[in-house]
Amino acid sequence: MRTCVVLLVAGAALAIGQYVAIGKASPQQDLNVAAEAKALVAAQEPAKGERAAEFIAAFNAGDAKAVAGFWTPEGDYIDQSGKQYKGREAIEKLYSRIFAANQGAKLAVTVTAHKPLGADVILEDGITEVTPADGGPGTVGQFSAVLVKKDNVWYFESVRETIARPPSNVEQLESIAWLIGDWSGEADKGESAIASYSWAENQNFIVSTFATTLNGIPVVGGTQWIGYDAVDKTIRSWTFYSGGGVGEGTWMVEGGKITVKASGKTASGSKVSVMNVITMVDAEHATFQATQLMVDGKPMPDGPVIKLKREKP
Repeated sequence: MRTCVVLLVAGAALAIGQYVAIGKASPQQDLNVAAEAKALVAAQEPAKGERAAEFIAAFNAGDAKAVAGFWTPEGDYIDQSGKQYKGREAIEKLYSRIFAANQGAKLAVTVTAHKPLGADVILEDGITEVTPADGGPGTVGQFSAVLVKKDNVWYFESVRETIARPPSNVEQLESIAWLIGDWSGEADKGESAIASYSWAENQNFIVSTFATTLNGIPVVGGTQWIGYDAVDKTIRSWTFYSGGGVGEGTWMVEGGKITVKASGKTASGSKVSVMNVITMVDAEHATFQATQLMVDGKPMPDGPVIKLKREKP
């Protein structure tokens, strides 16, 4: 699904901004604008949701005048590019264009933050999704709105649109981000290793490919996904070995030392547990050692300390 920066009403503004830029607003952009407006309305109803339901009904009916009426007379909307639409007349024209190009579009709104600033003012943040009538890919947007109560009715005073960005755990993984890059064993002979670490999309995971080598030749390896467990507040990894085994690990970080308590099963059904220790020597060098290895409950010797060096890009 294509991601768009469309706030509730912001989506509408975005469409207009594009219209001004190229002389015509695209149907998808118009959908974005409409979605934002709808989301804003939903956010503005702190009580039983009746006001939000009214706004949604107006939006689904393609009634630009009714939709614009949910703003205060001097209310405004600012789209992703920073273009401002001020007053009900300007907003009504915007929605007229949106509805003409996107008949039958539907909007879904999720309010992510709701902060009263008094009895008559509320700040709302949220996510909107507009689905076209033909069932094609929808667009997702993000919005912030200021809602005010006048004569016991809630109105939009201001709506701002920003780019909808997927959540990211980059901050929670920052302590191990020094691993990003390609690593190889310093020894040319005997047992060694190679490994590569890179960010996955949206930086929610670090993906690693690795292999144990013997005299420089890969013997066995696999792929590992490393991510943040928001429930247990820890870093975890899921590993898939080239020989058919699978494993899971819990990461503990102390400065430049990473200890991974891992367990798994081989393709033949043996149960394995191990404590892997990765230590940063400096920005370009690290060591790796497999310790406390157990296979089907039987202890095995610790692996050698493997010296690794960062490969130049």
